[in-house]
Amino acid sequence: MKLEEWAKHYSGRCLKLEASAMASASVAKEEDNKLTLYSYWRSSCSFRVRIALNLKGLKYDYKPVNLLKGEQFSPEFLQLNPVGWVPVLVDGHAVLYDSLAIILYLEDKYPHNPLLPRDIPKRTINFQVTSVVSSTIQPLQNLSLLNYIGEKVGPDEKLRWAQSVIRRGFTALEKLLKDHAGRYATGDEVFLADVFLAPQLHTAFKRFDIPMNEFPVLSRLHETYSEIPAFQEALPENQPDAVH
Repeated sequence: MKLEEWAKHYSGRCLKLEASAMASASVAKEEDNKLTLYSYWRSSCSFRVRIALNLKGLKYDYKPVNLLKGEQFSPEFLQLNPVGWVPVLVDGHAVLYDSLAIILYLEDKYPHNPLLPRDIPKRTINFQVTSVVSSTIQPLQNLSLLNYIGEKVGPDEKLRWAQSVIRRGFTALEKLLKDHAGRYATGDEVFLADVFLAPQLHTAFKRFDIPMNEFPVLSRLHETYSEIPAFQEALPENQPDAVH
């Protein structure tokens, strides 16, 4: 083999080895940074994060935490989240809890398929919807509060309380979105408002028996979300720890 031919052969072999090493390093890095989600199948907060992960096409390991058995208060879980709530997302060395904090983290670190619009007024509407769901509705109908009401007032009051809270919040959301909704909550693209609305609508209509015809805008959105694969895959009944 001539010196010139040998040099080309050697150079090509080095490039192949370098490409192979880079690919292996990339796979190893991806495995090291694999996301882990601690979730409960019926938790609407976990549902939000599952939707966001699916919309961004991010793979993750699913770690079930049984809230009914009190696994969220185990010493091991409290090391991850001292508050004792799901969801918790582990991304390498980062341990994150609170669904909004997790989703905004994902939005910053994985900016593809953005969940926030660039338009400032539309962005603000998304945050308003998020706030109504996460501050005005969901905390007042969560498991721990309903159990407390059942113990202190009576089991029959649990559903009445949850329905009153949901109706108040949905009335506000219906008024807020009537002039902004398109195919989705704030137009014709899926954004943060949809990620927060979908689990709350599913819970209200399926679990707390809110008649869908009371809220036509929200009802239409609920039907639309059922057609999106990222939302379907995140449904409570499709999770590995679901109880049917």
